[in-house]
Amino acid sequence: MAKEVFMPKLSSTMEAGTLLQWFKEEGDSVEVGDPLFEIMTDKINIEVEAYEEGTLLKRYFKEDDEVPVNHVIGYIGEKGEEVADEPPGESGGEGSGVNQSEAAAASEPSAQLNEESEIHKSDKVRATPAARRAAKEEGVVLQEVTGSGPKGRVHEADVKGFSQSGKTSRPSITPLARKVAEAEGVEPGDVQGTGPNGKVYRRDVESSLRGSGENSGPAAARVKMEGIRKIVAKRMVESKTTAPHVTLTSEVDMTEAIKMREQLLGSIEKKTGFRLSYTEIIMKAAAHALKEHPGVNASLDGEYIVYHDEVNVGLAVAVENGLLVPVVKNADGKGLAALTENCKTLGKAARENKLKPDEMKGGTFTISNLGMYAVDAFTPVINQPESAILGVGRIQEKPVGVNGQIALRPMMSVSLSFDHRVIDGAPAAAFLTDLKSILEQPFELLV
Repeated sequence: MAKEVFMPKLSSTMEAGTLLQWFKEEGDSVEVGDPLFEIMTDKINIEVEAYEEGTLLKRYFKEDDEVPVNHVIGYIGEKGEEVADEPPGESGGEGSGVNQSEAAAASEPSAQLNEESEIHKSDKVRATPAARRAAKEEGVVLQEVTGSGPKGRVHEADVKGFSQSGKTSRPSITPLARKVAEAEGVEPGDVQGTGPNGKVYRRDVESSLRGSGENSGPAAARVKMEGIRKIVAKRMVESKTTAPHVTLTSEVDMTEAIKMREQLLGSIEKKTGFRLSYTEIIMKAAAHALKEHPGVNASLDGEYIVYHDEVNVGLAVAVENGLLVPVVKNADGKGLAALTENCKTLGKAARENKLKPDEMKGGTFTISNLGMYAVDAFTPVINQPESAILGVGRIQEKPVGVNGQIALRPMMSVSLSFDHRVIDGAPAAAFLTDLKSILEQPFELLV
């Protein structure tokens, strides 16, 4: 009996995966453990291995199709075994997979979904995934197409035939968009619609209002937020609107830290093959301070504050179109050589989209280092469910008072953002004070 191949759920936040490529063709033999396909989740790209052996009988989706988790994307079974031409649906056999064009419609703002539901609130259409894709491309309303399949199911040929007949009558503006336009005194004809055949949605009316100023001009490009960019945006908004952020800033004299790095560069590079950077020194100092201040190494779980035994430090890494935070586990128990190897390896994996799901779990504190840029200080956003994040600026020579004299010293700003629901100002200030002290006397870390 043929076995289903499912879109896996790889994290608690994953709702769908984008199929990047298949490694097997229909009719190819498959062994348990063979790479079967590659997907992009909201965090990483990952190869999915086969859990069954046999022949790949069916592939229901193509490259770049977005499929909800736990949906059937193919079948493995005995050679010649028959399976359905369409993927099993959620109800009544209707195809439930979501291709790329459908996913784009499904992920539009809720305003669009509400507008569509006003028009076709109870008019559900039985159609194949290919028909839905064609309808989206042609700007055809599926409810207007007569299906030639069983029980009136609409096929791709039905959609294309309807489109070629010139009978398309998709409304130029949705009821909700018209209501907003009338309330704001906007002529619908003056609004550029972004829907199929120029259909106007509420967001188009609102965009027209925002762009009606004298200095507004045509946009250079419109790029849909998706993948990593979309999930980063969602989590930043959730963090800023959920956690009351407070940020404390201090300056650190990095004179001794610079000396220590210079002395350890050669030995650590010889041992690990990687160069020690200030990131690892800062991480080691932060992990040491977190052990002394467990109230900062905490997170909020409903009505409970969780104080963590482990010090797992996340490192914010800029990647194409987003931000990833791999986690260095038990950072307080590792020396600078091990931290250097861990940080460099995880950073490389993040930039190459090769992080494993486990390498992004369990963080209790995060460091975001922008010291390689011309940034003196900034206010980082907490990586929830953690309760604090450290922002690190560049090292820059500044005149400071030293023993009653003015001297140039390499100074570095550090900014601690914390969730005031979990951490009060005084404990946060004590942590930041100890962190400053450790970085200014870093040889204590070797004791």
